[in-house]
Amino acid sequence: MIYNITDYLERSAERFPEKVAVRDAKGEYTWAQLREQSRRTATALLNTGARRGIAVYADKSFETLSVFLGAAYAGLFYSLMNPELPENRLRDALEVLSTETVVTDAAHAQRCKSIFPDCRIYLADGLAAGNPDDFLLFTARSRHIDTDPLYINFTSGSTGVPKGIAVSHRSVIDFVECFTDIFGITDGDVIANQAPFDFDVSVKDIYSALKTGATLVLVPRELFSKPTELLDCLCDNKVTTMIWAVSAICLISTFHGLDYRVPESVNKVLFSGEVLPYKHYMTWKSHLPDAMFVNLYGPTEITCNCTYHILEKERDYSGGIPIGRPFPNEDVFLLDGDDRRVIEPDTVGEICVRGTATALGYYRNAEQTAKHFVQNPLNSDYPETVYRTGDLARYNENGELVFSGRKDFQIKYMGHRIELEEIERAMNLIEGVERCCCVFDEKRSRLKGFYVGTVEKDALAEKMRGTLPAFMVPGIIRKVDEMPLTKNGKTDRRLLDEMWGGRR
Repeated sequence: MIYNITDYLERSAERFPEKVAVRDAKGEYTWAQLREQSRRTATALLNTGARRGIAVYADKSFETLSVFLGAAYAGLFYSLMNPELPENRLRDALEVLSTETVVTDAAHAQRCKSIFPDCRIYLADGLAAGNPDDFLLFTARSRHIDTDPLYINFTSGSTGVPKGIAVSHRSVIDFVECFTDIFGITDGDVIANQAPFDFDVSVKDIYSALKTGATLVLVPRELFSKPTELLDCLCDNKVTTMIWAVSAICLISTFHGLDYRVPESVNKVLFSGEVLPYKHYMTWKSHLPDAMFVNLYGPTEITCNCTYHILEKERDYSGGIPIGRPFPNEDVFLLDGDDRRVIEPDTVGEICVRGTATALGYYRNAEQTAKHFVQNPLNSDYPETVYRTGDLARYNENGELVFSGRKDFQIKYMGHRIELEEIERAMNLIEGVERCCCVFDEKRSRLKGFYVGTVEKDALAEKMRGTLPAFMVPGIIRKVDEMPLTKNGKTDRRLLDEMWGGRR
């Protein structure tokens, strides 16, 4: 029985001590080296008197990963402070964490001190310089259980203060056990990490590798603006597994990168965050006909993902890709506006989730936790928490869940209730559209469509009028060079609206 995520590291280091565990911009590191450095870091953290959790201000690297695992060995949680974020947001996040311990690296040490002047700041390589203390680590381990938090990832908050989502060891363990088994991830795989370490897509990369002994390749961030070099990286590293955000998948296909070089070793492409446009899926499928493609769905609050759909090779997905069915040991169900369970096909309800994969809640934010992590309205007999996602879905004729937008993406326009995703799906199917996004300017009651592609906006509007009711065709359509993205790789709808306002 696994109680702590570091048990995975111990097992992989015992089975494959000299096998490459992590490859980053600086070099290669074996499983034995990762275990040793993590245990050294854990010992040093305990000797500093760190309590509850630590903040890590660093880019993704082998060194950063060893700090994460060192925190786990020490019975602490970790939270990455991404150096790309504005300083005010980082200070707000640290205020939520209420920790005085910040770990950084030499490249970021000076800026770290200026952002967090009242904290105790340690260099990662300094923490790893000593020897591990087996007795100290054993004692620390005996005080902690699997429901203690492993990490805290931050998401935006309605008040402007970021919310810290606390996820336990048990939640990650339960998810990763199912995730690696269902998709056949083994020690023979090479996983290309795309996501930054403060985005929960990276949790699947890190802990799938840790559990199976697969090699984890940390793809440098700068390559995601250089499609040919990105493909060289995938091919040269003989990557087999891509667990990527849709925006990163589309980056390659938008710039026709697969015509330059095909990563033929890739046999698993798992995507999440947004709906993968049909044309992009077909492009990838045509170049990797034998690969498994999987649509993953789920917010950070339920530990990465709660549903999945393995795409069928001969099935027509031009009408959209379903989010599928729940992972084992997760109950994913729909509630209508009166909190009654939705079971009928094509009836939209809010996606709710129960099970050990749900997060512990929002760290030091009881009000928001009580709002979203609620007593199961279908059960009045004993305490049972469910997470209300705010996402909408319906069941199709196959009993699969189909994402139907956000509660706040459903708009009322010209007397009609409209799902913005439906408009986007129609735009994406039009020749000459690579990416698109639809937003509603509620103040001016304007429906706006933005797109990346070669088709002219007047021709696009005309084609949309051929497939959508007139009231669903945006009155303002603008061609843009690229879609602005949030730090988590999703289309930044708010920024799009602010950038272009009401201009045509």
